[in-house]
Amino acid sequence: MKVLDTIDFFGHHLIKATHKTTLEVTKEEGLSPRGDCIIGVRANKSCWDLDSRLKMLMANEIPVRNTIQVNDLSFNINAMGNPSLMLTDKRDVVIRKSDYICPRTLAIRSNKAAIDMPRLMILMLKRNDAKGIMSISVDQNLKPSSPIKGTNMQPHTS
Repeated sequence: MKVLDTIDFFGHHLIKATHKTTLEVTKEEGLSPRGDCIIGVRANKSCWDLDSRLKMLMANEIPVRNTIQVNDLSFNINAMGNPSLMLTDKRDVVIRKSDYICPRTLAIRSNKAAIDMPRLMILMLKRNDAKGIMSISVDQNLKPSSPIKGTNMQPHTS
């Protein structure tokens, strides 16, 4: 079974997307110049709002596929679910390269972060009226011990 959910969000003139280890979408209306991992604001969902079937599957060490779409550009991120994911934050969604988990964490051990996004896409997202979509998909048929395609990442076995 494959489960997909999407988050709609908007750009903001202060978006930098220069953070090296995280990427974030928030329901907040705006952001400060310090928000260098934020790629979108005014999101229609947070971790709390995601499809319950998706959240159930993500509570396993299973590959999580994320795609950011802005106009005709797309950016793919591969990450992992984890039994410790809480997915309870009512404001934010954060994808992390690290193993750090908090209520805002959507997925861990990602192969990319905000800094890796195409700069043309970031230029588009600097417009307040720019629209983006984050797609999140999990396929329960992918074995937890399978490497994430396109990376050398393996799930932890401990």
